Amino acid sequence: MAGTKIVTAMNCMPQNKVHGFQGRTPLSLSHSIKKQKLVYYWSMNGKSKTKFRVMNQKGKQIAPQVETEENITSTKFMALVSVRNSSNNNKAFLNNFLSIFMPQNNTKGCVVLQLVSTKLDPRSMEPKLSHETVLEFSKLEHKGSTSSIYRVEFIVDSDFGVPGAVTAVNNYDNEFFLETINIKEKGNICFSCESWIQPNKLDPHKRIFFINKVYLPCETPNGLKEFRGRELKQMRGGDDGSEKGQLRPWNRIYDYDVYNDLGDPDKGNDYARPTLGGQHNPHPTRCRTGRPPTKSDAKAESRPSESELIYVPRDEEYEDIKQQYINQGKLKAVLRNIVPGLRYKIMGSEVISNIDRFIQEPTEHSVPKSLLNLGVAMGQFFKFDPPKLFSSGKSHFLSDDEFGRQVLAGLNPLSIARLKVFPPVSKLDPSIYGSVESALKEEHIIDHIEGMSIQQALEENKLFVLDYHDVYLPFLDRINALEERKAYATTTIFFLTKMGTLKPIAIQLALPTGDPNTACKQVLNPSVDKTSKWLWQFAKAHVCANDGGVHTLVHHWLRIHACIEPLIIAAHRQLSVMHPVFKLLHPHMRYTLKTNATAREVLINAEGSIEKNYTPGRYSMQITCAAYKDWWRFDMEGLPPDLIRRGLAVPDATQPHGIRLLIEDYPYAADGLLIWSSIEKLVRTYVNHYYKDLNAISSDYELQSWYKEFINMGHPDHKNASWWPQLHNPEDLISLLTTIIWIVSAQHAVLNFSQYPYAGYVPIRPQLMRKLIPNEEDSDYADFVKDPERYFLSSLPSLFQATKFMAVINIGSAHSPDEEYIGDRNDKSSWLGEPEIIDALIQFSTDMKNIEKEIKRRNADPKLRNRCGHGVSSYELLIPSSGSGATGRGVPNSATV
Repeated sequence: MAGTKIVTAMNCMPQNKVHGFQGRTPLSLSHSIKKQKLVYYWSMNGKSKTKFRVMNQKGKQIAPQVETEENITSTKFMALVSVRNSSNNNKAFLNNFLSIFMPQNNTKGCVVLQLVSTKLDPRSMEPKLSHETVLEFSKLEHKGSTSSIYRVEFIVDSDFGVPGAVTAVNNYDNEFFLETINIKEKGNICFSCESWIQPNKLDPHKRIFFINKVYLPCETPNGLKEFRGRELKQMRGGDDGSEKGQLRPWNRIYDYDVYNDLGDPDKGNDYARPTLGGQHNPHPTRCRTGRPPTKSDAKAESRPSESELIYVPRDEEYEDIKQQYINQGKLKAVLRNIVPGLRYKIMGSEVISNIDRFIQEPTEHSVPKSLLNLGVAMGQFFKFDPPKLFSSGKSHFLSDDEFGRQVLAGLNPLSIARLKVFPPVSKLDPSIYGSVESALKEEHIIDHIEGMSIQQALEENKLFVLDYHDVYLPFLDRINALEERKAYATTTIFFLTKMGTLKPIAIQLALPTGDPNTACKQVLNPSVDKTSKWLWQFAKAHVCANDGGVHTLVHHWLRIHACIEPLIIAAHRQLSVMHPVFKLLHPHMRYTLKTNATAREVLINAEGSIEKNYTPGRYSMQITCAAYKDWWRFDMEGLPPDLIRRGLAVPDATQPHGIRLLIEDYPYAADGLLIWSSIEKLVRTYVNHYYKDLNAISSDYELQSWYKEFINMGHPDHKNASWWPQLHNPEDLISLLTTIIWIVSAQHAVLNFSQYPYAGYVPIRPQLMRKLIPNEEDSDYADFVKDPERYFLSSLPSLFQATKFMAVINIGSAHSPDEEYIGDRNDKSSWLGEPEIIDALIQFSTDMKNIEKEIKRRNADPKLRNRCGHGVSSYELLIPSSGSGATGRGVPNSATV
């Protein structure tokens, strides 16, 4: 064979390579061929055709002859690379900048980039790659305030095809943040990287970034399939999650673990806490950190040192602007507690009535500081901004009207339910907790229901209940044994008035007895008698403390943060960034893992803010676990199912949202349904665009792996529950994604950003109580009768407790300047070439603006008494947009705080 070079390979297996043909890509076998002597024929004529055949030693051809047109010339792609200017990385930038004095072909101390084609090389049947290119800091195109643009050139074969991915290796000593890579040729191809690139000495894996295009797994171009799988393996920590041990700040590994890091048993039994997760305390899983066990308990993970942060994958960390904003909030918190702290040191525990002097008057709050003299301005700086309830009056006591309004449009509008049976029935075991039969009788409410019979009031949907009996009763013996913590298991009955407002008419206060034949319950009603009036205020305060605990421990922490964390972990482990579901959910996962890690560090940990500030104290998270075990169901987490479950709505196909509210003026539900329906409309368009075949859902292995892992590894204590929604068809996926987006955006906004406005004025909304209601046989009953107001105020948190609590929830209720709100997406370039998706996203943004206008219209409607009227705060929590700070409005895309 003239002009042909013959190479023999002994005992070759598939994928063994033959090298050295004029610098061309190596030839590799892609066929399943048994071990035998093979002969490779490769054309060496240097022209535009390449021929090769695979022969066995007897001369028989055993693989197809390939003949392809080849242009052996090369071409260049010019690209612009955007790198963030990091304010905290000046030293790193200086070190990296020194690389401009190195020779160009020296890849030590530089960034090496390489393009990956969407096509396979027909000769090797492996991904087609460009030549490696070096990112040089000397080729600065533009330096902006936040990022710098550099020019690079990629050299590729002329038949390279369309770039589908780019790999990056950081040979510097420091990390840097790679924003985008834009190739002007081939139709201006963009790679949105938005990731920290670690030094190769810390992370030897090549980073992989894909083109801004959506691909279902079955549609992945051949040239990208291997890289798609490789990237997911890196996120899982290897094929089998083999990268165990302690995870470091530079890692990108997403893995699961139980909550065994909340206590610190090495400091003593007072700091030991049970593991959350497992038979005794079921709970969702968290992101694994791999820290070593404690010395005194091998099953408990050690706490981080003071200089160490709890691990989250590097790209989950807060951006500089958010961290700076949080730090500023912490500084303000310290300054605002200096005077209350000094007073506590000098005077001891001080009654809460003095708290008004530490809160700015609403008029002062609105006056620009530049118009005040320096002394006054400094004085105001040490005061808290006025919470919403403080702004509406100077009373230290919660009126019945405001009490009823808040269960529909206040701190916690997720607990109120329609009363279906009177009296309410407990599900607790009487052999353990004593008689659980309700003490509520007809005589307690008959005079408060506008002449109706109880049966008529039930049938006409006039009776509602805020029932915390079963939540608190199992823990009361332990809670009431804590220092300065006292609680009841409360049950509150409300009546729906003709004006559409709720009126509290009876409160049952229960304590455990341990005797199935005895009960310790009392029922209180509104009264005009002076002594009874103060007992009623006492009862309402205990209900508020319980309500605040359930709000924080169940609705906020459990239903949002804890239950969504494993879904985010599973998404990064099982869904490629090219997957349409990952693309849709990406902004809805922002900052949540970091926020949850911070909560484990300072909020839900032993002696953390929640234990210090809420009635259940060290038993707080066990209440969370009990609610997760007996009450939480993922299929009930969407807004319509939740409203129907609580009896506040009924299915009605004639209504715009498919359900009819039984309390028409229910601001949380009425405004929430507007957002829910808009989310559902967007998700329906999105899912139907990508999943046109009914079988496409069940055959999408990434999607199915994500959902199964979310259940089995994220919620192992409920993995065998029958109520998990199916994921077989587009309707199932629409319901699932709508629920997820609702939970992390609107529902989280309602629960989180209501804290300071509605719970910041502690005299009206105490987060804990220090005394039970005195009985006539109690030694301090005489003190109560002598000065009931003073006695009542002494049962509330002390002044210093209140200001510390205000400082914490003020930070938690604030939007940072980099907040991204629902309807605003910065990644529409991911769907270029897909106008249907772009149009749907634009329409969704328009819907949010229209919803904002509608909410403002409702807040001005005098017929809606729960959001408009004298002394009534407008309901703004579901207004989509907001500025920074504790504004009491704004719906971020994700659970960012």
